Amino acid sequence: MKWLLLIAVLLIALGGLGWWLFSQPGPKQLDIINNVIPGDNDARLLVQDQMFDDELGLGLNIWAPKSAATEPLPVIMFIYGGGWRDGAKDHYAFAGRALASRGYMVVLPDYRLYPKTQFPGFLEDSAKALAWVHDNIDQLGGDPSRIFLSGQSAGAYNAMMLALDPQWLGGEGKSPDLIRGVAALAGPYDFYPFDSETSKQSFGDYPDPAMTQPVNFVRSGAPPLWLSSGADDTQVRPRNSRILHDRIREAGGAAEYVEYAGVDHLEIMMALAKPFRYKAPVLDDMVAFFERHN
Repeated sequence: MKWLLLIAVLLIALGGLGWWLFSQPGPKQLDIINNVIPGDNDARLLVQDQMFDDELGLGLNIWAPKSAATEPLPVIMFIYGGGWRDGAKDHYAFAGRALASRGYMVVLPDYRLYPKTQFPGFLEDSAKALAWVHDNIDQLGGDPSRIFLSGQSAGAYNAMMLALDPQWLGGEGKSPDLIRGVAALAGPYDFYPFDSETSKQSFGDYPDPAMTQPVNFVRSGAPPLWLSSGADDTQVRPRNSRILHDRIREAGGAAEYVEYAGVDHLEIMMALAKPFRYKAPVLDDMVAFFERHN
């Protein structure tokens, strides 16, 4: 009888744990699962909730290697996705850990989401975060002359617009020249006319849609780009990355493109987390790109 009672209690506890886990946002679920798998031990949360815009209440987290550095560390600012309406920096710690364990200082900033803002509010926020990094990261052991951008989906869009259209960083007194390179996962770069709910919400009211499309800002002097997509991505189709890659190359710029077979829109991001790295060598390929331009 005692064994039956113990089993019942365990089942209830596991059920409660399962309910709690699946009540979390998808990226947070991934982060929780990631934390119970061994690996990525050389990473620590260096700074949490550092404000870069006090008025809007926007902050950032910074991950860094645990091991002592003999020189300033290269920096990656990673911008999360979520259709410009979901996401939070605290849900993407698995990306911070993964890249910090490879020897990088990793900045995860928040930005305003729909319905609090629409285009170009989230770009202004991302530009402000990058300007803060450029001005302050040396005080934390980062190298302001080696700053990379990265992001997934909507975050890849934000990163690409900062790199291609000088007006966003220009509004902060900065230039895209401060960006050493951009590694982008499954980003939308050529998606007008707006036919999805998320694109209509975030871009549909803007009077000049052409100004919202990264492909319209292709230039030879853009930072080097590493573009990637999953071949099975039906949410942000691989044509977005292919077209941007081709146009950058045609303009005389530097761009690479990788397409992962059997990978969809979510799985390309999941592949950064320890339990799902078998799906595709996304982390290794990103780091190899950073190292080539480090």
